[in-house]
Amino acid sequence: MPTENKIFGSEGVALLAPEVRSGRETLPAERCLEIHRIMVRSRVMEERTIKMSKSGQGYFWIGGPGEEAFNTSLGLQVKKGRGPSYDYLHLHYRNSATLVALGMPVADGIRQMAMTATDPHSMGRNFIGHFACRDWNVLPVTSVIEVQHVMAPGTAMVQKRLGGDGITIVTGGDAGSAEGDFASCLVWSSRPGKELPVLIVVTNNGWGISTSACSQHGERNICDRGKAFGIRGEVVDGNDVVASWHAVRRGMDYCRRERRPYLLEAKVSRLYGHSSSSGAQRVAHEDDPIELFESKLLETGLVDALTLDQAHEEAHAEVEAAVEQVLNEPMPTAADVERYTYAPSSVDAVYPEDYTGLPGNELSALRKR
Repeated sequence: MPTENKIFGSEGVALLAPEVRSGRETLPAERCLEIHRIMVRSRVMEERTIKMSKSGQGYFWIGGPGEEAFNTSLGLQVKKGRGPSYDYLHLHYRNSATLVALGMPVADGIRQMAMTATDPHSMGRNFIGHFACRDWNVLPVTSVIEVQHVMAPGTAMVQKRLGGDGITIVTGGDAGSAEGDFASCLVWSSRPGKELPVLIVVTNNGWGISTSACSQHGERNICDRGKAFGIRGEVVDGNDVVASWHAVRRGMDYCRRERRPYLLEAKVSRLYGHSSSSGAQRVAHEDDPIELFESKLLETGLVDALTLDQAHEEAHAEVEAAVEQVLNEPMPTAADVERYTYAPSSVDAVYPEDYTGLPGNELSALRKR
């Protein structure tokens, strides 16, 4: 445990609780510590699932190491709930830190990797990073890139008709912005007199699998593409926690207040390559947002080195305990294949009674076995 001295209290937290600054923007000490803990927990979870993919405890891995600063800042500012009065999230497969920030237990990320029947997102049907949470308006993530962008205007239409301040948030990568669905989102969210409250996020890590963004994009910034549609936006250093927090805040505030779209491009890192298919090896030259943030926390005097070490140790202990628990949970069976697939229908002669309810209490029972 940290020892008490004139600068730090017994918990290793600075007694004066200074703010952390980036340019002219700041974040209070308490918020910074919250963000740091989520970033570390998300990273440790991701790195453990990479290990699972290589050790036979899981299968394919893909995720978001290097995007924790931006994705945590996004998740913590979501108006979380169910229905159009709250924010809808159309995410992609690198948003694990966003889910942890929303409150997802790291064990649920491990369950997706292990594809157990207790996986709350798909009951073992989908692989890691493909989240779905009805209670938080997280629509099912798909492996088909950018289709979420053409879905997003649909939920935003409902929200605009309803009124209130709920917005639709859609995220994707730089390579996916070349898809027609991305252009469709720009068109449908900016039609004159029918503008929609869509926060369009592009997390630009500079790569589309193995193709560099600089060899494909003629525009200076992807964000510039919104100008032709009259869509406001900005570019932010997605490795900077303070800058990311305030960029997300500005984008959300604009969408809530004006009921119009906003295009936010975050320049982020890709620390382990595209996926397990490309080896998932640590990329040495990429900036690490956790290391950058920890340097700033130390420089500000907000924490000491021992406190940072403790945060990592606690995260490792939490994730290892989750792995041990999850690997003892049941796997899906052949009988589960057609369950939770179709809604009841009076006109469907093939699957009229297939709907067997949402996997609510059943998941809790499976985990207790």
